[in-house]
Amino acid sequence: MKSERVIIKVFRRIVIIGIVLCVFVSPVSALDVRREVLPNGLILLVYERHNLPVVQVSVGIDAGSIHEPREKAGLANLVATLLTHGTSKRTAEEISEEIEFVGGRLSASGGRDYVSVNLSVLKKDVKLGFDLLSDVILNPVFPEDEITKEKELIKGSLKSQNEDPVFIASREFKKALFGTHPYGRLVTGTAETIERISRDDLIDFHRRFYLPGNAIMAVVGDITYDEVRDLIDRYFKEWKGRGQTAPLLQDLKSLKGIRVIEIDKDLTQATVIIGHLGVKRSNPDYYAISVMNYILGGGGFASRLMQNIREERGLVYDIYSLFSADKYGGYFRVVFQTKNESANLAIREVFKEIKRIRTEFVTDKELSDAKAFLIGSFPMRIETSARIASFLVAVEYYGLGIEYMKDYKKFIEGVTREDVMRVAKRYLDPENILLVVVGNQKKIDLKEFSVARGKH
Repeated sequence: MKSERVIIKVFRRIVIIGIVLCVFVSPVSALDVRREVLPNGLILLVYERHNLPVVQVSVGIDAGSIHEPREKAGLANLVATLLTHGTSKRTAEEISEEIEFVGGRLSASGGRDYVSVNLSVLKKDVKLGFDLLSDVILNPVFPEDEITKEKELIKGSLKSQNEDPVFIASREFKKALFGTHPYGRLVTGTAETIERISRDDLIDFHRRFYLPGNAIMAVVGDITYDEVRDLIDRYFKEWKGRGQTAPLLQDLKSLKGIRVIEIDKDLTQATVIIGHLGVKRSNPDYYAISVMNYILGGGGFASRLMQNIREERGLVYDIYSLFSADKYGGYFRVVFQTKNESANLAIREVFKEIKRIRTEFVTDKELSDAKAFLIGSFPMRIETSARIASFLVAVEYYGLGIEYMKDYKKFIEGVTREDVMRVAKRYLDPENILLVVVGNQKKIDLKEFSVARGKH
């Protein structure tokens, strides 16, 4: 009997995974999303797709690490992670067995801005899915043994990551750039801060922030709006609370001059991050920045950084630039690894390309290729029901508007060469920048900053 149950669970998991992987989204303009703010404050987004019997649910809750105290960094992430580790109705093992038996998935994860709780089930199992989903959101009990196990897992992961030069460079980059702002901390916290977190802290954080007035629920798949409302009325009827006010965060201050952080490691390669503060996701220049960054370093082999520093000079295997934009701020950075001895030359060429895109118009071909890629790849972000659900939560959380999916193409198409130069001049600042270098500092022998400051 036990072996039969295992076979059934495996079969159902294969069926649901197969269906999910095969679900491709209709053209972006065809998405017809219904939005409503429910009486308890929950924002509900429903997109019906009746071609396959799968339902995906993503719940975003404004309970990210921006709300936790600095001395207990990792609290928000720990709360989210432990949601599925036991409730007043079910043990962690029972939650896992119930969802796995029907081939579904239920998970929760922390984040800087908001946490996510995600459900995937076949249509016939949607009642069980909503029962489990509501249970882990409304009734977690944070058992002491589960807290201890999760803390040990986090500490073990942090210890392992401390051997990764890319992780080290990224951690020090954010810490130096954001200072005491929550964006400067690891979402997981550190070994020291998570040890300060008690079960009472977890219970209090959940009580204060896991409220419907703080939440967005996106439901996508073989289900009607009325069916979703009935499920919410049945399984979330006890969920009440208008939500907390926005966190009190200090203003982010840009760097003055070039700041260098050297981390000595006996490695054959140098890991380098160059960057500064960026923009909020709500910035109206975000689309022009996306086009500009694609040309500079976000476009893979099509980008200027890759063409110059890899293809022409052979200094790196990979190099990219990125604008990461969250609700309260963001950053720009260029990341690459190179031989210790070639770090100076590679750094110099990065500064050269940053300055060039600020002072010379991009070509018509660069502009058209960037637009074509950004528009053409956009549907890939929402190619499955699960991605659509997560995407809808993000669009709502960042206030992009329900028509965002239809408008994205227009936003990108409207970017001109003049826009690219304008945003490059405004949001790229090679004179006030942070440089983090991890590697054998004796062999690296940093000496190019006079060039970076424009003295040579």
